[in-house]
Amino acid sequence: MDRRAKLQSTLRIEDVPTVRAIVAQKLREAIMSGTLKPGQRLVERELCEMMGVSRPSIREALRVLEADGLVNTVPHRGPVVSTISLEEAKQLYAARAVLEGYAGRECARLRDPDVVHRIGDALTRLKAAAAKQDLVGCLEAKTDFYAALIGGCRNSFVERMLKPLHDRITLLRITSMSQPKRINKSLREVTAIWRAIQSGDEELAERCCIDHVKAAAVAALDMIQRMPAKENTLPDE
Repeated sequence: MDRRAKLQSTLRIEDVPTVRAIVAQKLREAIMSGTLKPGQRLVERELCEMMGVSRPSIREALRVLEADGLVNTVPHRGPVVSTISLEEAKQLYAARAVLEGYAGRECARLRDPDVVHRIGDALTRLKAAAAKQDLVGCLEAKTDFYAALIGGCRNSFVERMLKPLHDRITLLRITSMSQPKRINKSLREVTAIWRAIQSGDEELAERCCIDHVKAAAVAALDMIQRMPAKENTLPDE
């Protein structure tokens, strides 16, 4: 074995998920689907029993999710599913509007047929799920819609900045999607985004993205202000 081959053999990392990674992904899915709700305590013993893994694996997975902003360790309570304060929500939506506006503009400028198709496909699935009042289906389709939009701008830095924002938003997205008026309005907004990108209208795509985020912010901030202080969490769509 020559030196290069030996070095490759020494440094190679097998693409096999660790127990920690699998546990973290399962917990992430439970949080995103609303099975684990904002503010809910994550008791290590209970998680060990439910998932059939050791306590160290649970602790490592929770640390991963805490780094992603999905879990927060509260003194005297331990790890809980993260919530979002009113001020955090305002900042989050302000940043999201700027970044998604840019993403929409770039998608329209590039007008990659594959990206246009992916956005359109996600939109079709979103409409179908909304018609059936399938909240989980709506969440999945909306996640795919944003993934196509953000990936389509071909800017890895924008993508890295938007991912944690969307992770936080998805914490409570299922709450707003249970409101027929908001989901129908949201459908019209994201359809306008797709049509602007499809036509290559950069300014319109940017404006539609920003308008969509602003509308989401109005609905979300209004709802969080009407919640009791102890339930200081943010719904989104």
